Amino acid sequence: MDRHSERKNLRKSAVRGRREHAPKGEAHLSAREVARRALSDVVRSGSYVSAALDRHLNTSHLSADDKRLAASLFYTAVENRLLLEARLSLFWTERPEAVVEDILHIAAAQILLMDRIPDHAAVDEAVKQTRASGRDGLAALVNGILRSLIRARDAGELPEITDPAIRYSVAPNLVQRLTEAYGAEEAEKIMADRPRPSQTIRLNRMKTSVEDFEKYLKTHDVIFERGIVPGAYRCPAAGNLARLDGYRNGYFSIQGESSMLAALAVEPKPGMNVLDACAAPGGKSALIAETMGDVGRVYAWDVYEHRVELIRAAKKRLRLDCLRPAVRDARTPYADFELYMDAVLVDAPCSGLGVIADKPDIKYRLTDEQIESLLPLQRELLENCARFVKVGGLLVYSTCTILPEENEKQVRAFLERHPEFAPETDASYLPESLRGRCTDGMAQLLSYRDHVEGFFIARMRRKGV
Repeated sequence: MDRHSERKNLRKSAVRGRREHAPKGEAHLSAREVARRALSDVVRSGSYVSAALDRHLNTSHLSADDKRLAASLFYTAVENRLLLEARLSLFWTERPEAVVEDILHIAAAQILLMDRIPDHAAVDEAVKQTRASGRDGLAALVNGILRSLIRARDAGELPEITDPAIRYSVAPNLVQRLTEAYGAEEAEKIMADRPRPSQTIRLNRMKTSVEDFEKYLKTHDVIFERGIVPGAYRCPAAGNLARLDGYRNGYFSIQGESSMLAALAVEPKPGMNVLDACAAPGGKSALIAETMGDVGRVYAWDVYEHRVELIRAAKKRLRLDCLRPAVRDARTPYADFELYMDAVLVDAPCSGLGVIADKPDIKYRLTDEQIESLLPLQRELLENCARFVKVGGLLVYSTCTILPEENEKQVRAFLERHPEFAPETDASYLPESLRGRCTDGMAQLLSYRDHVEGFFIARMRRKGV
């Protein structure tokens, strides 16, 4: 059969097959169907990636191995959505309905990007999914598209993709921004990076020692390796660590290493007064309080009540008396705190491009308008929070993004407006391997290069009289 006839028949299958019945119950879903449903929540409903996957994994009855398979299928499909769409669209003349398209994406991820799953298994399971979803008439369409994809791949007929936006599934506007900021070669390394989400935890030194904590992890069969931040542990494929009694009893917290560094940048010491201006969910505030030995005051603000509740929960779990959560907008003047704080941390809302392991869909969803809308907010936060820093105190600005307009340019513009502040060039708060990343008091961390979350940290000190 020639390619034209093949596509004609596939189109007929699509027309015949558009009917729906009730889906299978959650308890009997396969790993591929769990992945498909989580994918649908992300691309169709705008759900957060980790929340969508967790929700469907937690309501399924999959084995541990099948849960890992579902997660791998899901993340591969989300991370490479534009690439998979470009490949699949070669073999359909009309975009299939949403359920079928998502089934095809999960199958194509296996065929093109994963080497442990036989092609026939990917095709057969996709056909089963299609039928199980009540779309029996579309089973031939799914089978035909996937087998055509395999034949074209094996024959070397898939066209080379040179456009980095499609190759790395990054929106064209972000490709341009990254290229302008880092140059084509560095930008490509950033876009090609595929960090797999893993849980990083840190021990609570107020309650346990390194030796005892590592014994605890081994006793509970948690595979780990030490991170580059002292007290941090990377735990791949660890499942839900919050289920452990050690978490509930405050012996450890779940937090990324770059986030830890932002907290340590305020140089916490017992007796200090510190403000964490955008504090929820409270990980940085808690680390600051623990490093201070729970002596002093750590004011933890967030603008939303439900997010401040997360900080209160952390305070209760960790039993941190010095932590002071409050609902407050850090853009609003507060006379009681003028020139009062030893240190202020502004971990500002940002585009999140440094943590795409947790949010891979933002690569192709983030618009220029969304980025530009963040810049005034970041500027307002810096302007107002600077008022609270005492003479000789530190102002720390951090984000989990890698765009200069949200990072270095914000800081340099602030310093031009505020000659009473100067860059704090001491980089001793960073692990030795990262200190070379610090220039003029600013450290830009990149995931592919530094093996931590992409993060920006700038330290500025209010000059003495």
